[in-house]
Amino acid sequence: MRPARTAARSARRRSSASSSSGVAAADGRTGRRPAGHRRAGPCRGAARRRAAAAAPCLWCGRRGRRDTAFLPRPSRGLGYPAVVKDSHAIGVDVGGTKILAGVVTREGEVLRRHERTTPTGSQDALLGELEAAVRELVDAKVTTVGFGLPSTIDQRAGRAVASVNIPLANLAFRDRMHDALRLPVGIDNDANAAGIAEWKVGAGRRTADMIILTVGTGLGGGVILNGKPMRGGSGAGAELGHTVIVHDGRPCQGTCTGRGHLEPYVTGVAATNAAREVFGPAADAHRLVRLAREGDATAIAILAEIGRYLGSGMGSLVNIFDPELIVVGGGFGVAAGEFLLGPAREILHREALPPGRDKVRVVQAELGTAAGLIGAAFVAFEALDAAS
Repeated sequence: MRPARTAARSARRRSSASSSSGVAAADGRTGRRPAGHRRAGPCRGAARRRAAAAAPCLWCGRRGRRDTAFLPRPSRGLGYPAVVKDSHAIGVDVGGTKILAGVVTREGEVLRRHERTTPTGSQDALLGELEAAVRELVDAKVTTVGFGLPSTIDQRAGRAVASVNIPLANLAFRDRMHDALRLPVGIDNDANAAGIAEWKVGAGRRTADMIILTVGTGLGGGVILNGKPMRGGSGAGAELGHTVIVHDGRPCQGTCTGRGHLEPYVTGVAATNAAREVFGPAADAHRLVRLAREGDATAIAILAEIGRYLGSGMGSLVNIFDPELIVVGGGFGVAAGEFLLGPAREILHREALPPGRDKVRVVQAELGTAAGLIGAAFVAFEALDAAS
């Protein structure tokens, strides 16, 4: 009897195993699970492989079709703050003479801001000042930081490739700032950042195609096309200040080896040089603008000449990009205002082709000198959202 009972139990076990694994399926596909059958427990390894295959490449600086500059997805051990609706960002606008930093909301409101002098003696001194500018503003609601740099930026690698007016070159800037600050870091060219701010919450907020020119110590540019920032294949595009307007003309500023670019003709440096030729070595761009406001004919004429060079560059940009709007910002651009823009419009209309010249508007930046830090904050929020 015992051998018979043992054989019966073995038969029952075989029957149960074959039923649970689909051996006795009605369709006769012995040993295969029916279509649609799922395991009772999670297959974590397979899920991770599927997620990795579908996930965007965060390190390369792209998410879908959108270009940006942000950190790789952090591990949980880094303690990154959660993305919350009312979080704040620190935006840092780095110029050739000053650094503007501020705490900014997602709606573009500047809550606090401060200004520092840009160190130009060494790269280490500059980086130290940028870190200090951020630490001075960090509070519990700050979850990310963004930098607008007057530099050629490789968005994919997060590198500052070269700069004309500050000591910053060939540096993995995004990684360096992340290691120092332990926050998600976004970076962009300073003019691109200003353009994003004016497009989102400033003079260009109802346009899909616009150009911004930031006229300060240098001349930066940003382009919005079809409602998206245009940065080019490596993220280094829209260097509009290096558009050639005079063959073999004036040498460019700083480390640029070119000649006849728009920048040496249309900046605060160009205005200072012109003012000193007429008013003496103590004159500068600030005095030139002040004299023009007081009605000094010579000062007005100098600014008009700078404006005409600006208009020549604008004419070429209209022919290339066909924008609805050109916004002029930057410290010198905002201060000089219509002393530059009036003559610039006249030359633009002469140089640009229809229909572009007939529809384009040239206006002053609405956000003034805050555009760069607000835009840097928007870049920071993009970095935070992408890394979450």
